[in-house]
Amino acid sequence: MYNYINGIISEIESDAITVENQGIGYLIHTASPYSFKKNDSVKIYIYQYVKEDEISLYGFKSLEEKQLFLKLISVKGVGCKMALPFLASDHSLIIEAIDKENVSYLKKFPKIGDKVARQIILDLKGKLVTNQTDNVSKEELEEALLALGYKKTDISKIIPKIQSESLEDQIKEALKLLLK
Repeated sequence: MYNYINGIISEIESDAITVENQGIGYLIHTASPYSFKKNDSVKIYIYQYVKEDEISLYGFKSLEEKQLFLKLISVKGVGCKMALPFLASDHSLIIEAIDKENVSYLKKFPKIGDKVARQIILDLKGKLVTNQTDNVSKEELEEALLALGYKKTDISKIIPKIQSESLEDQIKEALKLLLK
């Protein structure tokens, strides 16, 4: 199983990108292929889908995006191709729609009918977390780093990279990133 691939984007198609790594071009299906730029160096998180007549790679810009995808495909009736369009929209809106049982919002996505939308809500309500729900601790982290004398511009660049839960661990992780 692959976790991620580092490489150069060599091709962009309507539903996929090709990432070249050591002379091999990996065709990776993504939600928003045109958000990438040709010849850019990227790190793409990968999900490998294996079926008796198909092997496909699905790619994500962040680990959070990959986790959302994995949760969506765990729902009965939702496959990889059905889950991918969800990732092209704002993740916090999707999570909010699931938590508030907004069936009509979920039905806006391709191939999602009433039955599948209700199944998504049933299986995932209360189980999805977004970084935006952690805004309070991110604000506390920013305040702590400002108090330590770091510039707001430098802080805003590293905050999205912070993965830790507790404020103490977030500060340690932020200091490591700031010192690089």
